[in-house]
Amino acid sequence: MGRGTLRIYLGAAPGVGKTYAMLAEAHRRVERGTDCVVALVEHHDRPRTEVMLHGLEQIPRSEIDYRSAVFTEMDVDAVLERAPAVALVDELAHTNVPGSRNAKRWQDVEELLKAGIDVISTVNIQHLESLGDVVESITGVRQQETVPDEVVRRADQIELVDMSPQALRRRMAHGNIYQPDKLDAALSNYFRPGNLTALRELALLWTADRVDEYLQQYRGEHNIRTTWQARERIVVGLTGGPEGRTLIRRASRMAAKGSGSEILAVYIARSDGLTSASPKELAVQRTLVEDVGGTFHHVIGDDIPAALLEFARGVNATQIVLGSSRRKTWQYIYGPGVGATVARESGPDLDVHIVTHEEVAKGRGLPIARGARLGRARIVSGWLVGVAGPALLSLLLRSLENGPGLANDVLLFLFLTVAAALLGGLRPALASAAVGVMLLNYWFTPPTQTLTVQDPENFVAIVIFFAVAVAVSSVVDLAARRTHQAARLRAESEILSFLAGSVLRGETALDALLERVRETFAMESVALLERASDVDPWTCAGFVGPAPVARPDDADVDMPVGDNMALALSGRVLPAEDRRVLGAFAAQAAVVLDRQRLVSEADRARRLAEGNRIRTALLAAVSHDLRTPLAGIKAAVSSLRSDDVAWSPEDEAELLAGIEDGADRLDHLVGNLLDMSRLQTGTVTPLIREIDLDEVVPMALGGVPEGSVDLDIPETLPMVAVDPGLLERVVANVVENAVKYSPGGEPIAVAASAHGERVELRVVDRGRGVPDEAKERIFEPFQRYGDAPRGAGVGLGLAVSRGFAEAMGGTLDAEDTPGGGLTMVLTLTAAPGREQAQDRAVLPAEATS
Repeated sequence: MGRGTLRIYLGAAPGVGKTYAMLAEAHRRVERGTDCVVALVEHHDRPRTEVMLHGLEQIPRSEIDYRSAVFTEMDVDAVLERAPAVALVDELAHTNVPGSRNAKRWQDVEELLKAGIDVISTVNIQHLESLGDVVESITGVRQQETVPDEVVRRADQIELVDMSPQALRRRMAHGNIYQPDKLDAALSNYFRPGNLTALRELALLWTADRVDEYLQQYRGEHNIRTTWQARERIVVGLTGGPEGRTLIRRASRMAAKGSGSEILAVYIARSDGLTSASPKELAVQRTLVEDVGGTFHHVIGDDIPAALLEFARGVNATQIVLGSSRRKTWQYIYGPGVGATVARESGPDLDVHIVTHEEVAKGRGLPIARGARLGRARIVSGWLVGVAGPALLSLLLRSLENGPGLANDVLLFLFLTVAAALLGGLRPALASAAVGVMLLNYWFTPPTQTLTVQDPENFVAIVIFFAVAVAVSSVVDLAARRTHQAARLRAESEILSFLAGSVLRGETALDALLERVRETFAMESVALLERASDVDPWTCAGFVGPAPVARPDDADVDMPVGDNMALALSGRVLPAEDRRVLGAFAAQAAVVLDRQRLVSEADRARRLAEGNRIRTALLAAVSHDLRTPLAGIKAAVSSLRSDDVAWSPEDEAELLAGIEDGADRLDHLVGNLLDMSRLQTGTVTPLIREIDLDEVVPMALGGVPEGSVDLDIPETLPMVAVDPGLLERVVANVVENAVKYSPGGEPIAVAASAHGERVELRVVDRGRGVPDEAKERIFEPFQRYGDAPRGAGVGLGLAVSRGFAEAMGGTLDAEDTPGGGLTMVLTLTAAPGREQAQDRAVLPAEATS
């Protein structure tokens, strides 16, 4: 008997419908006549899932006694004895009760498969063993029940059961997954939209990888060698010209036609100096690429077609998008161009798209960044034409029976000299002139095959040839140098214009400017160093790239900025002509650094102004909120001291209670005012120590009426690292505020839970709630929400609470309560060095079973 097949329904989270889909598949198979039984299905009291069990044969479970309790597990022996064609086994990652046949349910499934029984099972993405750490970082829950990835990967079929986070939360709110008493806790903890979105992405990515494995296996079995472009990855080659925007938009439209397509824009710069592109235009194109969801890459390479193809193959690209050449027709004498070369060498698996644009054939100009230097290939070509060319020409002319004559021979040799000057510069041209003179004298000037010139006219012709060759070579070389110098000046002007524009725009990102320096000069790292005086050590004010230098003396290139600041570059030595532009960059870096510091000073001044505003508001608040309880106290005291009225004991007690209530209000107001003053002046110094929440929270509830709070703090919570006094003030203020707005005396809920390295305390009320636009405003000083009665305080409670929470390294935020109301979420840091137990009460049964 052969091995059975395994089919798994994979879900991103509990409640997406895995068990329901498995049971639906079972009904379809039963209708087709397949012998299908339910070995074990957990319906978790979900009505719709329970209904799906009707009409399916269920094998009774085995009962196991463990610690004076009876548990049920799948009866493997009964399933093997029944020997159905298909068995349904829910929750593959489940841990069996001690005393069971196997420790894990997936091991039970392995026995069924070995017996030739097909198995349909379910599992959630968070139960895969390799994703345990990732899931814990997302949800704060460490999954205790896991299944080895290999068990799931060996499945013959894996079907993803997907559902959007919003739809899943709606399903929960309708009561289709959990009972109402567990609903709020689940929605506020494990089933947050962010958690569900991250888990959904994990499930989709894991399934996509599994699909790739299936595809590779199929291709191997059928010996398929060509590339199957299942996922498009489009590389856009940029030159820094204006056509780049057209190419990016065209690639974006191409990517939109296929799901999961990626766009990678790449600019390839030469390694011998300044780049040949406009930095301003490249910055615009970089922003455009990011706007369409792509990534921008900067690559160094002298052979642009080869570098582009190497990059495309390195990122497993399927398509390359290039623009039609901007060359004029005559400029193709220098070569076929990047587009034609890439298309020729791309191979059959890499598609190359040549996109037309408005700049076609308008001229691309000479390379801007190379100055008077010529590339190695052109210099070698110049020497070959200048030295080997005359020799080959001599052989050709000697092979002719009747040559063209000495005058034409001289013109042909002069042409080679000019060509050598155009390609390699002055030195190859001079060498070509010298070699040409020798060959003309030896082979073509009577008497031939000697260095003697018999006819004076021929001697004059040879001398004139040499003079003209030298003159023409000098003029051609000088013109080439002037052209390159003009191009360099244009590049420098564009860079300086970009720097001036950044000053006018008020850009203050030092890292972005240093990155621009690194890309422009093709460096490995760039650092801006400064020191207080000539005797102080250098400090790094900002850097980009790996391993920045600590001193200007250690850099390959350093550019001083004043007496105590320098721009240090590592990677290669720059030619002298590049230092002028580097000086402009260095000056701009110093300006940006000063501007950042001025912005920081302005922020401090703004905080001082805010402090003055708060003091002004404080005086206005004191004029009313402090005088009101004082007036009540004075009136009560005056009444008690009056001799005109004989107060009964009940009246005296009432007046004394009023005095006590007013004094308490004054104490609370003054305490909040002092706390706010400490926060504004930065004098709050928390004394952090480890403590349990259940030691602090009950003490903070002393100021609220009895029975107004439902407290739920599990004993399994880890300790928190806080200042107990500050934490008590935070909890007291937040709880009193929630009680104040809770309608009709309805009790508020105070619940705590652990999430990885943090602990959350949630204070939930069922009041009117707060609009989203006002959730941050309620934490500002002297702010009271619209329905707060006068005399309810100066509006400092939540501001002080958030300040204290942040001083302890925590946060305090406001969220909507599911079903209406406001939930205050206080997040604290769990104490280090202790095993943090999880609050299982708020987790789904499938996640903790």
